[in-house]
Amino acid sequence: MLAKLYSTAFFGLEVLPIEVEVDVSEGLHSFNIVGLPDPAIKEAKQRVSAAIKNIGAKSPLRSNKKVTINLAPADVKKYGSYYDVSIALGYLLASGQIIPFPVEKKIFVGELTLEGIIRPVIGVLAVALWAEKNHYEYLFVPQQNALEAAMASKNLKVIGVKTLQDLIGYLEGKINIKPSRAFFNNYASSQNHTLDFSQIKSQEKAKRALVIAASGGHNVLMIGPPGSGKTLLARAFLSILPPMNLEESLEVTKIYSLNGLLNSQEPLMTSRPFRSPHHTASSVALIGGGTWPKPGEITLAHRGVLFLDELPEFQRDVLESLRQPLEEGEISVSRAQSRVVFPAKFILLGAMNPCSCGYFGDSEKECTCRPSDIIRYRKKVSGPLLDRIDLVIEVPRLSSQEITEKSSAPESENLKQEVIKSRAIQTNRFSERNKKALPIFTNSEMEIKEIEQFCLLEKEAENLLKKAIDKYSLSARAYHRILKISRTIADLEEIELIKYSHVAEALQYKTEFSWNVY
Repeated sequence: MLAKLYSTAFFGLEVLPIEVEVDVSEGLHSFNIVGLPDPAIKEAKQRVSAAIKNIGAKSPLRSNKKVTINLAPADVKKYGSYYDVSIALGYLLASGQIIPFPVEKKIFVGELTLEGIIRPVIGVLAVALWAEKNHYEYLFVPQQNALEAAMASKNLKVIGVKTLQDLIGYLEGKINIKPSRAFFNNYASSQNHTLDFSQIKSQEKAKRALVIAASGGHNVLMIGPPGSGKTLLARAFLSILPPMNLEESLEVTKIYSLNGLLNSQEPLMTSRPFRSPHHTASSVALIGGGTWPKPGEITLAHRGVLFLDELPEFQRDVLESLRQPLEEGEISVSRAQSRVVFPAKFILLGAMNPCSCGYFGDSEKECTCRPSDIIRYRKKVSGPLLDRIDLVIEVPRLSSQEITEKSSAPESENLKQEVIKSRAIQTNRFSERNKKALPIFTNSEMEIKEIEQFCLLEKEAENLLKKAIDKYSLSARAYHRILKISRTIADLEEIELIKYSHVAEALQYKTEFSWNVY
């Protein structure tokens, strides 16, 4: 007999439907799985056979039958242990050991233990979102994944099962299992941060720049001597970011679920991600890839923050790989036979010293680097990459009085409210535009058309910007980024027309730091 059930496969973040076909026929005993399976799937023969035997059914390894399992389409590579449950059910149906049931509009995922318990698998939320979108009626998942899958279900019935025997009982109508439900009536993004901006002494200009960055989603590079507070500022930055809405939370949770990084106790990620890879990270670790394409750090930082400490210490090719995602908000990973696109809308925070020893331009310590050493050090961060960073700020050494002063009252919450107000203005501004095109949420995501429409300058501000372009030889990209920063500064003041003061402040962050070492 032939049985057919449905499961899924993953290609990057994309979910693909898989037909699990099981044929049991007369002949010399054999048990084969075909359809480009990886070793984990090939080993399913032993797991499935032992699980079937231990629930009291006749194992395929003990029957004098020819068992063939095909995972279609056959030209798509499959990996993982997602197919154990569908293979086991398919064999039991094809061998006539369970009562036939309708298989249409049902998806099965799960790994089996030798005693027939269904173990959790990764990526269940992505499967549920895809099944909901494609109008499937039932999704059968391990009990431990049920709440995660239920977060995507509106019309989809998510059935969480603990054992293979329970699943068979439910499909045969012998037991009842209630569909899992997730309730978002009281949804609230949680951001419990131990580091407050008030705990960072002085550095008011840097804090102001970070408020602008949080409001408009702009990228920041902090330059200063060791111990001036660059890392603390980066880690406190999360405390002023606006909370994620439910749509963003599901988007981020899907990415972490597919990477196996989701906390089983908290199936929905409610705080923005903060990724801080070490400077020895490879380009694949940062942008993603591999034999089975997986997201890298920039995708794991989606809707959150990517912090690169000691920026010039990263390999040159690693830094240059950031150009596309910083410009487009996504990363394309191409291989000989495939191409995968991963989302990468993050805020880049970079930190670096002004030179190798760290004290060039310092008021207290003398720099020991030669001019050629400083130039070589700074050239590790290329001009095209710097052009894609909106705000470049100096974080100077603290005085003894600033270091020893006591922390003031918490200020992150007040700054966060400013950021939330600014984001609300941007959301309202782009609401009509988002009905007709792919949505954008912050000023940093504006394209040229939106810049021309929403970044209107008063005459004095326009003249100032023209002079700055000639004086500093600004590129067209730098010009557009200054307009976006000016728009964000005006939004923080709740002003529609961009004024002279807004452009003047934006220009500081693009032109103030000198790369000249002579």
